[in-house]
Amino acid sequence: MTTETIALEPVVPAGWAGRALDGLNRLITGVLLATVAVMVSVVSAQVALRYGLNRSIDWADEIGRLAFVWSIFLAIPLGVRQGAHIGIDIMVDKLPARWRGALKRAGAALCAAMMFAIAWAAFRVAREQWDELMATVDWSVGWFIVPVGLGALLSALHLVRIVIAGAPVQALGSAE
Repeated sequence: MTTETIALEPVVPAGWAGRALDGLNRLITGVLLATVAVMVSVVSAQVALRYGLNRSIDWADEIGRLAFVWSIFLAIPLGVRQGAHIGIDIMVDKLPARWRGALKRAGAALCAAMMFAIAWAAFRVAREQWDELMATVDWSVGWFIVPVGLGALLSALHLVRIVIAGAPVQALGSAE
């Protein structure tokens, strides 16, 4: 029995759109690193103060959770860009190579449409909840929803790039 893994290579189309998307990726990566740093710092300080000095930071749980949400939803499009998310392609592997590429493009187009819909819905929900404030800080609870929309929108852009540029299908390995 032969098992073959098919993956989409990251595609960098020429022109301003590809450069803009790559620049946006660098920005998102920087923001992602900052949110992880905030999360680790705030949660570590909270644990040290709670167990070391029997004190607590009122806002630590909420800010730590907010940073966690931002880090998760900003990391998703970076995985989409690199083709790093898990895919089940048992049936796709049985098709001829020329059909695999077309099917991957069709799947990317379907996923892009879904991500655009998620982004639209997330931004609507964020706007509807914008006047509601968090319990411990004077910030909108909409900030918990904004990264869902941003992550979905950037994921959709990466998926559109895959559809347009035609990411090649490459066999990463096989086992017998």
